[in-house]
Amino acid sequence: MSKAWFMVGALAAGVAFASLPAGSACAQAAPPAEAAQPRDWQSLSPQQQDLLKGYRDSWGSLPPERQQSLARGSNRWLQMTPEQRTGAQQRFAQWRAMPPEQRQELRQRWQAFRRLPPEQQQHVRESFRQFKQIPQERRQELRRQWHQMSPEQRSRTIQQHRAQHPAGAHKPR
Repeated sequence: MSKAWFMVGALAAGVAFASLPAGSACAQAAPPAEAAQPRDWQSLSPQQQDLLKGYRDSWGSLPPERQQSLARGSNRWLQMTPEQRTGAQQRFAQWRAMPPEQRQELRQRWQAFRRLPPEQQQHVRESFRQFKQIPQERRQELRRQWHQMSPEQRSRTIQQHRAQHPAGAHKPR
C-alpha cells in the first residue's frame, strides 16, 4: 500500500469528521476504557513469545496496557498472510519516516474516525473504496484540488457531498 493510500484513508476519516458539530456525540471523547490487567509472559503462545522476545526481560515492568497491545499485535501478525505482513512492514516504515506532527495528526484523525457511529464509519469506508477505484491520475488531481481549497471551500464540498450521498445511502458489501 502506498503512502498516498494511507494518507487518503486518514483524510477520508478526517473529512467525514471535520464537519461534525463540535458538541455532537461523535466529537466528544470516547468513554474511558476499563483498566487493562497485567499479562503474564507465560500466557503468551510460544510464537508470540518468539516475536516479542526483545521484551522478555522487561515484560513484567511494562504497563498492562502496553502488554495487552503487544499481545494483540503479535496475535494479529501471526494471523497475517505473507503479503499482508509485507504490506504492514511497508506501512510501518512509512509511519516511522513521517514527522512527529504528521503522525500526531493522523492519530487524532483515527481517534475521530473511531468515535463516529458505525453507519458513518461505513460511509467513510465506502467513499474511500469508491475513491480507490478512480484512475490514479484522477485521484492525484482530486488530491491537488482538495489541498488548494480553503477551509470554507472544503466545508462546502463536504456539505454538497453529504446532500448528494446521505450516510445511510451506502449498503455494506
